[in-house]
Amino acid sequence: MAESRQREMEATTAETGYVAVERVEGKSTVTRCFSKYPLKLIVPKKVVPSTTDAVWIYSLSYGGGIVSGDRVACGVNVGDNCTVALTTQASTKVYKSVGSKCSEQVLEARIGRNAFLAVIPDPVTCFSTARYSQKQVFNLFSDSNLVVVDWITSGRHESGERWNFQLYKSTNHIFGEDHLPLFIDSILLEERSGTSIAENMQDYQVIAMIIIMGPKLKNVQNQVVDEVKRMMSGHFRVPGPVTGRSGSKHDLKKPDLVASCSTFGPKAGVVVRVAAMATESVYMFLQHHLASLEPLLGALPYR
Repeated sequence: MAESRQREMEATTAETGYVAVERVEGKSTVTRCFSKYPLKLIVPKKVVPSTTDAVWIYSLSYGGGIVSGDRVACGVNVGDNCTVALTTQASTKVYKSVGSKCSEQVLEARIGRNAFLAVIPDPVTCFSTARYSQKQVFNLFSDSNLVVVDWITSGRHESGERWNFQLYKSTNHIFGEDHLPLFIDSILLEERSGTSIAENMQDYQVIAMIIIMGPKLKNVQNQVVDEVKRMMSGHFRVPGPVTGRSGSKHDLKKPDLVASCSTFGPKAGVVVRVAAMATESVYMFLQHHLASLEPLLGALPYR
C-alpha cells in the first residue's frame, strides 16, 4: 500500500521534481532525486555534522525567481525513521505577471512513521503586478513529525513596492491516516476595486504561519505557545483606569510584531500566525522559536 501510494505521488507531482529519502545502513539517505527547469534540487553533503542523521535539500529556481506562467510541482517522500529539511538559499522571487498569467508552485509530501520533515524556506517576495499561487499537501501517520514555515513579504522595499502584487494565494492541507483531514488553511491576498492589499495590511510588511506537529516536537510546541503568550500579554493587557483630565485616551502603540497560537487535530498540532513590520524581526522570531530543532536537524534553522 505504501509503495503504491509512493508511485502515485511520484506520478502526479514529478512534473518538475521529486526526491525520496530512505534509511540506508541506519542513516537517512537520498535514494532518488531529480529536477528539471525551472526547478533545481541540491543535496549538499556538508551542511550538518556527519554524526547527525538528517538530510538537507535546497530548492532553487533558475534565474533566481519564478517567471509569470511557470508551474513548479515537486514531490517529497520521507521514509520511516528519516529526517529531512527542505529549504531555500534565498527568498522566492515572483516576477511581474504577463497579462493574467499566474505563477504556481505545488508541493506534495509523504512523511513516514516516526519520520520528520521540516519545510523551512525563506519568504516569498512578489514583485509589482505579480500573480502567484502555491499549494502544499502533507500526508502523515500518527507518529509522523512536521514543521512548516509559510511566509510572504510585502515586496521589494528598496524599489518602494509595498503589497503591489495582484494576487497571492497559499493553501496548506495536512492529512492523517486514511486521508483524514487534520488541517486545511488558505491565505488569499488579492487586489480588488475599492480597497488595496496595502490598505488592509496597514503598517505590517510580513505575514507568516508556522505549523508544528508530532510526538517528537511536543517540547517545541509547549515552548513556543508559552513564549508567544508571554510576549503578547503585555501588548494586549487591558489598560487601567484613566487618570488626569477627563476624556483623555490611552496612547496604545501598535506592536512591531504580532503573534498568536492555536491548536488543531486529535494529536494537538500547533499553528502560530505572525504579522510584522520588518522581515528581520520574523527571521529573529523563527531563529529563536525553532532553535530547539537543531539537535534533530543538525543545524539551526534561519541561522
